[in-house]
Amino acid sequence: MMPGSAPVGKMLWHERPPGGILKKMNCLVTAGPTYENLDSVRRLTNFSTGRLGSELVNFLADHGHSVTLLIGQQATWRSERQAGRVEMFTTTADLQARLERWRGEPVDAVFHAAAVSDFTFGKIWLRSAAGELSEIKSGKISTRAGTLLAELVPTPKLIAGLRSLFPRAKLVGWKYEVDGDRASVLRAAENQLCESRTDACVANGPAFGPGFGLVNGPGQCLQLSDVGELFTALEKFIRG
Repeated sequence: MMPGSAPVGKMLWHERPPGGILKKMNCLVTAGPTYENLDSVRRLTNFSTGRLGSELVNFLADHGHSVTLLIGQQATWRSERQAGRVEMFTTTADLQARLERWRGEPVDAVFHAAAVSDFTFGKIWLRSAAGELSEIKSGKISTRAGTLLAELVPTPKLIAGLRSLFPRAKLVGWKYEVDGDRASVLRAAENQLCESRTDACVANGPAFGPGFGLVNGPGQCLQLSDVGELFTALEKFIRG
């Protein structure tokens, strides 16, 4: 779960839907952060704990679905995970490779909640006292080397490749935004649907404000007050 999210506690996922399970589905959930290596001992990552994705896994499993969790190695949320299968990923490239291994498998729904690093490291330069730059490579860059300049290169947008990997699955992405307002976050969520050919997008973060928005088309946003309502809406959506 992202920073500032409220604790979940016991919520609706312990309640079976009336009449029992309507349809058992094969679900794939990504959660937690990727990281990118500066050298052999230093990394660039983000604050994702993996909580939201892990608790979504438990909700889906409690509702009778078969769930696989791809969780970031650096995820700090360590509570019970009821997934039938759990795999840990490291870098963005590693997560991409693990997703690609699921190509052709009978996946009904993918929830891409992982916080993928927006940047990876490119070249690293050492700046001399005279201001001259020289590229540096080392297993562990020494602080005695002096001032360094690091090139940050955008990582691939993994969500953009999900449709080709899972052509018949319901695809749900996330749009967590810090800057802007609710209207701008909803526009970004709608753009994600169009650009990545996903079926729905969960909008949240400080820019969105309290709660969540489940966006599944232009001008179509279901307002949800907490994670209990979000999980219920997501499970209903993939069955729809």
